[in-house]
Order: sequence, then C-alpha cells, then structure tokens
Amino acid sequence: MLVGIIPNPYEEWRHRMANRKRNIQMKFYVTEEEKRLIDEKMAQLRTRRYGAYLRKMAIDGYIIYTDTTEIKAFTSELSAIGRNINQIAKRINAGGPAYQTDMEEIRERLDEIWQLQRRILLSQR
Repeated sequence: MLVGIIPNPYEEWRHRMANRKRNIQMKFYVTEEEKRLIDEKMAQLRTRRYGAYLRKMAIDGYIIYTDTTEIKAFTSELSAIGRNINQIAKRINAGGPAYQTDMEEIRERLDEIWQLQRRILLSQR
C-alpha cells in the first residue's frame, strides 16, 4: 500500500541553494597557525561568521572597525533627555503652569548634551 511520497532532503536542499543570493561555494585550506591568526583578527572585529569576514577581506582587503559604544550611549542619553523635555512641553501645552524648576531642568539637560558631545569629540582624536 502506497501511503505517500517521501520527500528527498537533497532535492529540498538543492532547491534552497538555487534560490540563494550567494550560490557558489568556495573552499580552501589553511594551516593551524593561519587559522589561529584568522581567529585572532576576527576576535578584534567582534565577528563570528567566517564567511562574512573572509568574503569582506577577499574583496576589499581590509575591514574598518568603528567603536560606536560612546555614540550609542550618547543616543540613549539623548533619548532620555528628549523624553523629559517632551513631558514638560506636554504639561505646558495642556495649560499647566511653567515652573522655574522646569526651565532649569531643560537648561541642565542641554548642558548634559553639550558635555556628552564634547566628550565624544575629544575621544575621537
């Protein structure tokens, strides 16, 4: 009794490979020392994918790593400052009173923005 057709996993794989953007596979051999050097360079760039790293190096010959941790922190702090200012603006626009402390807080937040910007610019030198 024929219940059904069993799919061939190889055919499914071939079909997926035919629809890939990068459908040509390249292979090469390295020594243990070369592998260690490749791993060290990848660790410096904080990448874990051999294919992406080796493809970029083969095509461009170099990878520029930019440390954006301070910029991300700056963006996060800017968002928090912006939320604080928006809360004050909403209260004022809703007919609430504008307090002197609110204006001082806005000035303090703007000072924080300028200090963060100066720190980032100085760290880039």
